[in-house]
Amino acid sequence: MEREPKENTDLLSNNKVKNNILNIEPATSCDEVLQGPPDGGFRAYLIVLGSFLTNGLLFGVINSYSVIYTVLQKRLENENVPNSESKASLVGALTMGTTFFLSPLSGLLTGFLGLRSTALLGGSIATAGLLMSSFVVNHVDVLYFTYGIMYGLGASLAYTPSLAILGHYFKKYLGLVNGIVTIGSSVFTVVMPPLLEHIIVNYGLQWMFRVLAAFTVGIVLCGLLFKPTPLMIIQKPSHKHDNIKSLLKTIVSVQIWKNKKYRLWALSMPVALFGYFVPYVHIKKFIEKNFSNVNDNLPLQCIAITSGIGRLTFGYLADKRGMNRILLQQISFYVIGSLTIFLPFVASFNLLVAISLGMGLFDGAFIALIGPIAFELCGATHAAQAIGCMLGLAAPPLSLGPPIAGYIYSIYKSYKIPFILAGISPLIGATVMFSIHYQKVDPKQVDKTNGHTLPSKDSEHTTSFPSSNGSINQQTAL
Repeated sequence: MEREPKENTDLLSNNKVKNNILNIEPATSCDEVLQGPPDGGFRAYLIVLGSFLTNGLLFGVINSYSVIYTVLQKRLENENVPNSESKASLVGALTMGTTFFLSPLSGLLTGFLGLRSTALLGGSIATAGLLMSSFVVNHVDVLYFTYGIMYGLGASLAYTPSLAILGHYFKKYLGLVNGIVTIGSSVFTVVMPPLLEHIIVNYGLQWMFRVLAAFTVGIVLCGLLFKPTPLMIIQKPSHKHDNIKSLLKTIVSVQIWKNKKYRLWALSMPVALFGYFVPYVHIKKFIEKNFSNVNDNLPLQCIAITSGIGRLTFGYLADKRGMNRILLQQISFYVIGSLTIFLPFVASFNLLVAISLGMGLFDGAFIALIGPIAFELCGATHAAQAIGCMLGLAAPPLSLGPPIAGYIYSIYKSYKIPFILAGISPLIGATVMFSIHYQKVDPKQVDKTNGHTLPSKDSEHTTSFPSSNGSINQQTAL
């Protein structure tokens, strides 16, 4: 009877893998490995569904923070707490920042614990963070830890495996599958704001956190699906004295930083993302201040809907050969930045909805292109580390943007300056990315398809997934 593949969880295994060949169980032949990911099948589609739900539950909560923000801000304001806008926005900003900042750690743990165990751990921590938050809703300083740090940690640990597992089951349609999976966050961002608002109005903020904790248990159940195929069994360090060195190599790859194109891209992204989360946090407050008798959740829902369309469309385009993915991402930043600057000058709610639709479309474009660009610049071997390091660099500006916007608003009592500054940062980041086009292509770069290195004709005993630093690549994307 054919056995199912298992993740190698023995950190001190004596089985050595020579010449960077993957550790495959005896029941799996080399010919089966060379066939590549199945690109379909019941289990593959089930994993797509699990990843879709994981992305939706995690980022549906994070992107809907503006609903929670208005409640916390009003409560702090009633208590005469100075800088109430800044302090309330910091709770949600910490969640987003922690999720991205710990991406390198999440990638590291998937290499040592396995995809499934890391996802289960992340879902459990996120659930515990939300449940604890329900008991401290009157203490913003404690929410910084339970919701900002703790939930962000759980989200980071669950998020990376939900996307890394896709590379085990898909190759030809990897970009399209990434687009489908990341639509989950858009779908849930449409549903979450009115649901959360209904629960808060009728049952209070504490029960809203408890309901979210119950939903987040679903992430744990989805994590049970993330079982890798024999194609990408994770090799662990085989000696104790190598562990620390291997850890450092996993967190920071020297090779990716020698790549000028990647270096410019990774350093331009934090600049571009400084103002990214500002509209998600402050748009509801902006609408309450400037409009009356309108659905103040509608613009956020519009962003989510068209973001899903953008992710699917640009994920499909990313699979096309000859597509200039970096240029597409630059265009998305230019559009997002321009619309964000224009936002505070809008006097018509219908025009505000139209702007939100445009922001969402190109927001989806920028997110869908992160993974394919990393694969294009660094290849399959270093793509996971490249994405993790980039997100780690982007975490501080992502976290600081909304509180700074809130602080500026508390001074001027207007969102003009905060939104203008939030829009300028994507314009600067996109402009810096022009320098990437003038860098010479590395002639040693191997041919790749969707980030997977094509096998050599002479390679009879190797797989099509090269490894580096004792561990193979795990594909990840936003």
